[in-house]
Amino acid sequence: MKVTAVVPSYKPDEKLSGVIAGLRQAGFERIILVDDGSGEAYQELFRQAQLQPGCVLLRQEQNGGKGKALKTAFAWFLEHCEEDVGVVTVDGDGQHDPEDAVRCALALEESPDSLVLGVRRFDGREVPFRSAFGNKITVSCFRFLCGVRVSDTQTGLRAIGRDFLRALLEVPGDRYEYETNMLLATSRLGIPIREVPIHTVYLEQNATSHFNPLKDSWAIYQQIFRFLSVSLGSTAVDVALFLLVNWLLKGMGPELRLLWATAVARIISSLCNFTANRTLVFASRERPGPAMARYYTLCVAQAAASYGGVYLLSAVFPLPAAAAKIITDTLLFLASFQIQRQWVFAHRKISAKKKEETVHD
Repeated sequence: MKVTAVVPSYKPDEKLSGVIAGLRQAGFERIILVDDGSGEAYQELFRQAQLQPGCVLLRQEQNGGKGKALKTAFAWFLEHCEEDVGVVTVDGDGQHDPEDAVRCALALEESPDSLVLGVRRFDGREVPFRSAFGNKITVSCFRFLCGVRVSDTQTGLRAIGRDFLRALLEVPGDRYEYETNMLLATSRLGIPIREVPIHTVYLEQNATSHFNPLKDSWAIYQQIFRFLSVSLGSTAVDVALFLLVNWLLKGMGPELRLLWATAVARIISSLCNFTANRTLVFASRERPGPAMARYYTLCVAQAAASYGGVYLLSAVFPLPAAAAKIITDTLLFLASFQIQRQWVFAHRKISAKKKEETVHD
């Protein structure tokens, strides 16, 4: 098998040695075990696990989180395991079947440019409410906000190819949010996701898990909040410039003064909005010209839709114009976010050579 097993562990119990032994028996010849600053009281458990043939123990003096432990293992793998195509990450608490780890590893050997996820079912009685609820939230948000379609966002059983590992060393996050950021990075780098069904195992109602479905999924929601912040900031720029130009041209007739004030404010604020969305929200790497053409096409369509929506709601339904405007523009805000993510600033597929340059950058 050309895949190395990676096992991050923090304050393990007696199951750790069995996890390492199970991976060995399943066929993994190389295993990287990371002690994430568990402390002296747990060193005997790590020493017992390290006695397994092919197991390398890496230690972090202080607890840095699962993400940092994974990065430590990835860096060691890239330096010392040149013959392997990638790694498969396995939790150290016994909740991953070694045979499932093998299936994910074999899937990676077939598709070394993919991220392979071992996905569980969440409709069984054995699934704790916290895990099922957290997965439903993050799956829905991933699809709507990020355009990443996965059925299990919390799984720690993941097979990752060598090239993607290099990029993951630069992905932010030291704790559980790192696994969320890993999924987000697949969209940015054009990494396909392949899913492998695995057994659903929850020991002691998943009491050993430190995953917080809201706190550790914050990275998903940041994009929509950045989009909202940019929109509000652009609106403030538009109003401020309108008032400034209107004041500077106070000697001009009202028709031309208001026309110039509106045009100057809208042009500059839209350019600010385009630039901020391109760089801060959607992190587009495409040349700005084509994206700008799509952006202003959307602006024209959105303005027409806003007019039509307000007219329809105020004329057909007995709604005040202000209420119709709020409802219409709220719906258009959500639609604009999706259109800009999927069309205006979509991450186009890049060539293998360009992808290699992006990974190393």
